[in-house]
Amino acid sequence: MKGKVLLVHWNVQEAEILANMIRACGWEVATETADGSRVGRKVKETRPTAVVIYLARQPSHGRETGQALKDLKATSTLPLVFVDGTPEVVERTRLKMPTAIFTSTEKLPETLSKFAFTD
Repeated sequence: MKGKVLLVHWNVQEAEILANMIRACGWEVATETADGSRVGRKVKETRPTAVVIYLARQPSHGRETGQALKDLKATSTLPLVFVDGTPEVVERTRLKMPTAIFTSTEKLPETLSKFAFTD
């Protein structure tokens, strides 16, 4: 196992497809698809290596979730990886969270490899 990922996505079916893609790359994956306010609790429960937040659906929810994690002392250093979204959404999110990482679905496995535990 390379590590743990908490995947935040606002569509159950798409989240499961994406979670399976990440699992196929050797990661353990937990998902949250309903309520961004539960992400903090899931972070405490799963202790992920990184949190992956999709911006293609309900980007304001994704931004708010990411900002809440950055605002909490306990999760402020946790790597946030934002995926997809329109150029405007990505730029707005980047302005709020300049230390976050931004990537596409296609490049996500490569991006996550930067955080992988070494065997």
